[in-house]
Amino acid sequence: MSGRINTVLTIALVACALSVVNAQYKHRSLFIELERSQSAARQLEIEWSQLQLDQSTLGKHARIEENARRNLAMVPVTPNRTQYLIPGAK
Repeated sequence: MSGRINTVLTIALVACALSVVNAQYKHRSLFIELERSQSAARQLEIEWSQLQLDQSTLGKHARIEENARRNLAMVPVTPNRTQYLIPGAK
């Protein structure tokens, strides 16, 4: 009877040990995945900041006006070049 109890306890002990090893393996795998996800999040945050900076730089009125003058040969509208449309007139 004592040998049978020892066998059952040994099997239970091995099963618990295997369960602990499996839990630690899963924990390490999840921790590595968490670290990778956090690293990717940091990289995306850096890219987002860079894109916001680029957008603020490219959207400045002075830069837009300079590009319009230089690349499109646009000039400011003067009152003598303005045409007014009057409703009902032909």
